[in-house]
Amino acid sequence: MNFLSDRIKINRNELSGAFGDIGTDLPLIIAMLAVTDLKSSSILIIFGIMQILTSFLYGIPMPVQPLKVVAMIVITQKISSAVIFGGGLAIGILMLLLTITGLITYLNKVIPKTVIRGIQLGLGLQLCLLSLKEYVPADKFVGYVGAAIAFTLGLILIGNKKYPPAIFILLLGFLYAFIFNSTVFQLIEFNLPQFTLPEITIDNLLTGFILLALPQIPLSLGNSIFATNQLVKDYFPEKHITVKKIGFTYSVMNIINSLVGGIPTCHGSGGIAGHYTFGGRTGGSTLIYGMFYILIGFFFSMNPTNIFQIFPKPILGIILLFEGIALIILSKDIITNKKNFFIAITVGLIANGLPYGYLIGMVVGTILFYLPQDWILKNFGKH
Repeated sequence: MNFLSDRIKINRNELSGAFGDIGTDLPLIIAMLAVTDLKSSSILIIFGIMQILTSFLYGIPMPVQPLKVVAMIVITQKISSAVIFGGGLAIGILMLLLTITGLITYLNKVIPKTVIRGIQLGLGLQLCLLSLKEYVPADKFVGYVGAAIAFTLGLILIGNKKYPPAIFILLLGFLYAFIFNSTVFQLIEFNLPQFTLPEITIDNLLTGFILLALPQIPLSLGNSIFATNQLVKDYFPEKHITVKKIGFTYSVMNIINSLVGGIPTCHGSGGIAGHYTFGGRTGGSTLIYGMFYILIGFFFSMNPTNIFQIFPKPILGIILLFEGIALIILSKDIITNKKNFFIAITVGLIANGLPYGYLIGMVVGTILFYLPQDWILKNFGKH
């Protein structure tokens, strides 16, 4: 019983931390549901169940997130659910092969910490830019005002255990929604989930592999596996969680999701940073977060885009902004070493600015790391 109580705690800080990743997850899931034939209720409920299973398995706020590259391809190209499930299965099988062959452990030893910091820096920049360019301006002047108040609340309360910030930011969001949409509570409608087991054909598996798995795996290795493992070491060094365990749960999640009708998912350093920044320290954070998705799966899934009327984008954007800043700040431990700092900046800019940037950044950063420091300083200056 003590073992479980150490891994799962339910208190105000875990409640606050539970929503530290909502700014990343919710908009991507809703956008995917809006343009595909995916079943809203089952997608949301399965996503919530995966959060809960992970909370017990890890005992820390190990996030479950929609795969970002997959989500963006699905949203922009309106991919069918059959190909999505095929792609999820292909991703799960690929990661399982990398894990059980030991290749993922070998790569983790070869890729230096400064490259991982660069990946986290690149992701942090992406999240901050997404927040400031798309989420905060969503409701124009009113959105800016709401976001400014939410940001101020976050600055004042960040790290406060008695008054954890995400609770008050979300309450502000509910107040914002009620003031500017008095019919918001009419959106609540109970809906029984429609679970149907996907029929995955060889064609859908191959199409999903080419269209979704190949672009996704490099980001997953860099962020979902290596950067997540590094962040676990930063925040929870006593846990001794390995890349092999993270790779295994990543792969099993995607195999199960694709077979029962869930979207492809991953872990992620941004998610841990978000949960931790807003107060999450145990699996209780992701347990609460999972219950939230099960709840909206039953009561708000008839028209998923209506959820943004309850969780306004400018408020979600501020939670996303703090998540991004938390990732950027992690670079502080390599800033005093000129070579490592240069490599981290280079990797971060490549990851943030180029197609397949995370893969290219990992390769370039690792090569630079094994070059002599004198060569780097000679070619790029000492200032």
